[in-house]
Amino acid sequence: MTTTSPPPSAAEPDRESRSEIRFVNTRFDPDLTPFHAIAMEMAARFGYSAALSLDPRLAELLRLRVAQLDPCSYCLILHSRVADQLGIPAEVVAHLSGWRESAMFSPAERVALAYCEGLTTYDIARFSELHDALRAHFDEQEVAEIAAVIINMNVWTRLKLAQGAIPTAGEASHPSSPSA
Repeated sequence: MTTTSPPPSAAEPDRESRSEIRFVNTRFDPDLTPFHAIAMEMAARFGYSAALSLDPRLAELLRLRVAQLDPCSYCLILHSRVADQLGIPAEVVAHLSGWRESAMFSPAERVALAYCEGLTTYDIARFSELHDALRAHFDEQEVAEIAAVIINMNVWTRLKLAQGAIPTAGEASHPSSPSA
């Protein structure tokens, strides 16, 4: 089966001291259909390396929250590393699932995280309320980007689940695809 690993980064000065994780696709090779190429285009536009008007910290918190909710080992590992590179404290990342019981997140981050959960879990009964709360903190462009980041992450978490991307310890290999 195909193996991937979260991409290395020039921002990781001491890669040798980090645990090397690789992922094995236990179910299928995602490159067997054109869908994977479409998902990679979405990642280029809304993934962790995309240029967005949205605050990078918020975008990364949203990506991590989707990865927690779905749950996706590949995305959790990748986006924990990206959060570290962005300077998001490890305590914030570790506490993300408990954001409701925390003063570590701004009011804007809190409404965005609630919206993220509503969109990811399809909370149709509260969706209008969640959207309206977003509009109190974000302009239309930012709301659209928040939705796109969350949708992109949901595509990737489901793709990684379907292909059976499971983590193993071992030599890192170059990823066969970018991730959300």
